[in-house]
Amino acid sequence: MIFLQLAIILICIFIGARMSGIGLGVMGMLGLLILIFIFGMQPADPPLEVMLIILSVVTAAAGLQAAGGMDYLVGVAGRILRSHPEQITILGPLVTYFFTLFAGTAHISYSITPIVAEVAIKKQIRPERAMSMSVTAAHMAITASPVSAATAAMLTVLTGTGASLSDILMICIPSTLIGVFAGILFVMKGGKELKDDPEFLERMKDPAFAKNMEAAANSQETALKPGAILSVVIFGLAVASVVLVGSFPGLLPNYSGIEEFTPGFAVNAAGELQIPSMIMIIMLAATGLMILFCKTTAAQVTKASLFMSAGQATIAIFGVVWMSGTFMNHNYAIIQKSLGELVTSYPWLFAFALFILSILLFSQAATTKALMPLGLALGLTPAYLVGIFPAVNGHFVVPGYPTLLTAIQFDRTGTTRIGKYVLNHSFMLPGLVTTLVAVIAGLILQSIIL
Repeated sequence: MIFLQLAIILICIFIGARMSGIGLGVMGMLGLLILIFIFGMQPADPPLEVMLIILSVVTAAAGLQAAGGMDYLVGVAGRILRSHPEQITILGPLVTYFFTLFAGTAHISYSITPIVAEVAIKKQIRPERAMSMSVTAAHMAITASPVSAATAAMLTVLTGTGASLSDILMICIPSTLIGVFAGILFVMKGGKELKDDPEFLERMKDPAFAKNMEAAANSQETALKPGAILSVVIFGLAVASVVLVGSFPGLLPNYSGIEEFTPGFAVNAAGELQIPSMIMIIMLAATGLMILFCKTTAAQVTKASLFMSAGQATIAIFGVVWMSGTFMNHNYAIIQKSLGELVTSYPWLFAFALFILSILLFSQAATTKALMPLGLALGLTPAYLVGIFPAVNGHFVVPGYPTLLTAIQFDRTGTTRIGKYVLNHSFMLPGLVTTLVAVIAGLILQSIIL
């Protein structure tokens, strides 16, 4: 029976992934209905904390976008990349990594990868090298960012284990950076030089295309809005505040001494204000400050493209995690008995399971929330789970994720591409190398630091 239930879940995930957008969420809910009424399962608690953190953090990022802060950051990135064009294969991924680390969303890469492609083409460097690793670096940074949905999901899973946000950052920032450097070294001489690439040479036979390649790219920066720089400062202070309270929970108020104290969603039974709730408060308050002082409006924030992505991500997490959580809870005893000894003997198998599930879910946060609690239940330590956290970055395997597709479109030379057999695309080997090295580095670091 459990295999039939699992098959239904996988079918819903597969169909939802093909739908894209909110597809995972709505198909997750359809699967949940089947689990409830056909198999008589009691629904698990919905992932409210993760959903609300996603909405809060991405709303703050949308405020940054509406106030012009994203344009300012992209301008800074452009100046860095154009100042050393010969190092674009190194600088492209690193700049994308750190900007994603700050913003907490890989969507910022949509504005950086065109610059990476332009600089590479001007220097006659094969764009595929920098483009493939820039996208991979953005994905890696999600599992190291203090304000990403994936890190928030990890933090909620580890609540009550003694692990803090600083523990996650101390392991994941260096481990993912090590992985990114390994990926950069791997692609440094990958593929033929641009002047020898047959696809590029074929395109250069078109006079219009050749003229376009030779023309000077328009590098004029977008005129900044009046509140752009201030919005970056406000967002930066919000990120710093999240890191501070996440690393030192003792700074938060305790209400246990109040006579009429009642625990609830935001405050636990010990009277402690929960970190996830504090993240929501800080990020939405930062959005309010941007609206008040950065010459933008609430309407402009809700019209920002990032705000729309928040709705899609929230629905996707809502449906697929609720469905998988219900399945896990109902079959907990069977799963623990069948996998417990195996994972205890070969704990690296759990990292492999995270990677496989992330391929199906197309979401680091959904994968984290769906499977990491099982890791704790199977006896894996919080430190070990933090070490293998980068394994949730498997959504590059099937080339359907928007960051991959846009990078392919921005590379006018055609070197960044999907191969004849679909899976032999430009991001496959760099992604595998980066993820593998990041996980190994994370495991080594967690054994030393935590």
